[in-house]
Amino acid sequence: MTYVVTENCIKCKYTTCVAVCPTDSFRDTGAFLVIDPEACIDCALCVTECPANAIFPVHEVPPTQRDFIAINAELAVRHPVITTRMPASPDADTWNGKADKRVFIESAAAST
Repeated sequence: MTYVVTENCIKCKYTTCVAVCPTDSFRDTGAFLVIDPEACIDCALCVTECPANAIFPVHEVPPTQRDFIAINAELAVRHPVITTRMPASPDADTWNGKADKRVFIESAAAST
């Protein structure tokens, strides 16, 4: 099993999850983070660290967010590893909890 970053990370990118990941599974797409399913070891450390509550075990991803399973897998192979905590987006708190943020991710991934 792996963990999946979902829509609420878009435009927030707090990166507190990155700091606790023992396998450097996070990738930075620019708009949000994704988890490489090949690198994730199912430790769950990232889940409680995410202030946006955007990370779920693959079998618990909400039905409206299930496409993020494929989006994480697709984007993970195309973006660089992020291993250190970075400052959150300047307006992260404003974006946290907002719906309909998918328009900010890469169009190829958004169509999966």
